Amino acid sequence: MIKKLLFLVGIIGLTSLYSCGKYQKLIKSTDNEAKYEAAIDLFERKDYSRALELFDLLQAAYRGTAKGEDISYYTAYCYYHMRDYTVASYYFKRYVQSYPQYARAEECLYMNAYCYYLDSPRASLDQSNTYLAISELQLFADTYPNSERVAEANQLIDDLREKLELKAYNISVMYYRMRDYMAAITSFENLMKNYPDTDRKEEILYYMSLAYYEFAENSVLEKKKERYEAAVETYNNLLYLFPESEHLIDLAQLDAKARKRLESYQ
Repeated sequence: MIKKLLFLVGIIGLTSLYSCGKYQKLIKSTDNEAKYEAAIDLFERKDYSRALELFDLLQAAYRGTAKGEDISYYTAYCYYHMRDYTVASYYFKRYVQSYPQYARAEECLYMNAYCYYLDSPRASLDQSNTYLAISELQLFADTYPNSERVAEANQLIDDLREKLELKAYNISVMYYRMRDYMAAITSFENLMKNYPDTDRKEEILYYMSLAYYEFAENSVLEKKKERYEAAVETYNNLLYLFPESEHLIDLAQLDAKARKRLESYQ
């Protein structure tokens, strides 16, 4: 109950201190020092929208000064806390470009990349921001290789690569289900090449076995042999790498058919 009362008192105090009339008067004021102090206070009170309005008014007046550095830093965080990550990343990067030798430059370069990470969409959507996030996180790791944040940056990169891998896998499966077997095979092969340590290798080999067999069945006569051979080889790879795989039971009949088809070429 006491905590609730204190919270209400704080809210009332904030409303009183920055009532609409007083705040508008401050906006129109030429007292930049008062605006600066109020902006910092509003930021600390998590009133980021009004703090940002004041910071915007002060940028030109304090450019190139210590307070200008503060304004640039807090402006980026205002957008960050307001969850406008696209604009926040821009201001974090601009801070680094404007104040590369300041202690906060490392933090801001990381936050720039982290905003891209937060803006990365789910795997089913366009992944342009995901690629940008990986690029910016790698830039941070390369720029500050001894930073304590490098381990976290590398973990974020792994998370983003997992998302890209999932998207690539889903696209490959989609090609197979659309019966575009050539596209499915090419897509699965690229997936294995780009993500050699994938945890989806068993599923990939399963779908590739199916795709190669169906591709061979629907091929012109002169192409059938090499494609049946590819189907058998992929089945053997699955058998070797995953001898306990449940998919082997499903594929056994197709493998037997492929081998029988190949006998006719001997």
